[in-house]
Amino acid sequence: MTQTDVLGAPYTVETIDLPDDDEGAVVAKLVHRPAACAAGEELRGAVLHLHGFCDYFFQTAMAEFFTSLGYDFYALELRKYGRSLLPHQTPNFCLDLAEYDTEIDETVRRIQQRGDPTRLVVSGHSTGGLIAALWLARRTADGRNPAHALILNSAWLDLQGSLFARTAGTEAINRLGLRRPYAVVPRTVTSVYAETLHHDYQGEWDYDLTWKPRDSFPVRAGWLRAVRAGHRAVHRGIDVGVPVLSLCSTASTVTQTWTELASATDTVLDVKQIARWSHQLGPHITVVRVDGAVHDVFCSRQAVREHAFGEVEKWLRYAAP
Repeated sequence: MTQTDVLGAPYTVETIDLPDDDEGAVVAKLVHRPAACAAGEELRGAVLHLHGFCDYFFQTAMAEFFTSLGYDFYALELRKYGRSLLPHQTPNFCLDLAEYDTEIDETVRRIQQRGDPTRLVVSGHSTGGLIAALWLARRTADGRNPAHALILNSAWLDLQGSLFARTAGTEAINRLGLRRPYAVVPRTVTSVYAETLHHDYQGEWDYDLTWKPRDSFPVRAGWLRAVRAGHRAVHRGIDVGVPVLSLCSTASTVTQTWTELASATDTVLDVKQIARWSHQLGPHITVVRVDGAVHDVFCSRQAVREHAFGEVEKWLRYAAP
């Protein structure tokens, strides 16, 4: 059943029922905003967006941009995130990123069933970018890739931090994740990024702090083990089967307290890693570094995000016509 979403009309939301797991019932939610086509204009295609970690879909400026170009916009709320999070579930938890294939495949089936063109643009932010890329690579490998293009927004393609964390630290996480998957991984958490985004602090966005907490959700060993397995696959090289636009900021900032730099740089990931590893996703990769962008490029200050939208529009026109 489709109903009006919490964002209000014209956004709608529907439930995708999924097989139970060890915690019980599982669902995913699919948010939709129809294309803004004038009378007589043809639908250009559909965009399917996947959110990041400690995230859900609230980025209406992104949806409005794509619908203004003639794309139907869909945002899939993956299991145990945001709208899909049920009271009995561990937020954001999985043991294998391929678990999400079930709801992604079903979403694509629904989009195709509704008569949308086969021009499907997949969009992924941060962890969602990693999930989208790995899913497309699997679908390319089995000969049924439904996408036309992939747009990545600060995709999480490596573990930020020291060499030790990426090597010996990862091996320790792998062992812990195998033995005690729900164990919480100690880490330093700041509220800087949330303060950059939320309108109660320094930002302009109004979002649900229950679904996207100021201090994030705990990181659990089994989930991080799954993410690092995804990183290793990317580093070895995969083929997503479609042209890729990878967007990220020009700089990263590591800080424990909010500063003005936080509103113009990535305070979550290492943008050098993003730029480096993007080229392992296939043969047709475009990397665009957006000056002044924050971690979610499309949540940057208005002038910056408008510039980023312009880059996307140009790329769609010439690289993925």
